[in-house]
Amino acid sequence: MNTSFRQHIISALASGQRLDGRAITNYRQIEVETGISKTAEGSARVKIGNTEVVAGVKLIITTPFPDTPDVGSIMVNAEFLPLSSPKFESGPPGVDSIELARVIDRGIRESKGIDIKELCITKGEKCWTVSIDVCTINADGNLLDAAALASIIAIKDARFPEFDGVEVNYKKKTSKIVPLSKTPIAVTIYKLGKHLLIDPTAAEEEAAEARLTVTTTKDNHLCALQKGGSLPLAVEEITQMIDLAVEKAKELRKFV
Repeated sequence: MNTSFRQHIISALASGQRLDGRAITNYRQIEVETGISKTAEGSARVKIGNTEVVAGVKLIITTPFPDTPDVGSIMVNAEFLPLSSPKFESGPPGVDSIELARVIDRGIRESKGIDIKELCITKGEKCWTVSIDVCTINADGNLLDAAALASIIAIKDARFPEFDGVEVNYKKKTSKIVPLSKTPIAVTIYKLGKHLLIDPTAAEEEAAEARLTVTTTKDNHLCALQKGGSLPLAVEEITQMIDLAVEKAKELRKFV
């Protein structure tokens, strides 16, 4: 990034403003839509400002892992579509999309929000796998929060397909929902200069030196942390970031 432009962003932050007029800890406008896919068991579209992502949930029958024969599983994939940013290229998943998928996966898994024992159909033989696919539609910063929010909303939107013990009828959904007892919410705090901000635009995100994604549940239980960026964070900064993330998660939780 151009050094003078980066300094311009930091100067604006020093006066308590963003280039788009927001306060440092304000999200852009958030819009949520569910049931957008006819082929997925659950789906959601989340827009945060100009950033837009889609998440779909497929419920598929697999074989349990040998060391956990009585539980189902969770799987997350993320695809950064070239149409959503000139920085994204087609081909195998890049480092950023792999990281995004892992952040979502870890937040859901470590929250213990999905009762994976209820996903077991026949011990050692059959289980349900909750497969979450995330696609970017437009990338203007903060894909992490948008994708994580879309994923948890898509899970809540999902309904199991009919299963007669032999075959799955994906054309017929039942009233059974994914056994989700907690809703992990990811909030990413960015460090830019001496400032801590949330929901950066693409330009702010590119200018930031470090970030910390904090995933919590409604009772403020800390599920997962993911550090990103080139510079280290002090212990005091991490504490501030976690406190801010816990506070901002309450705003995102209203959309779930």
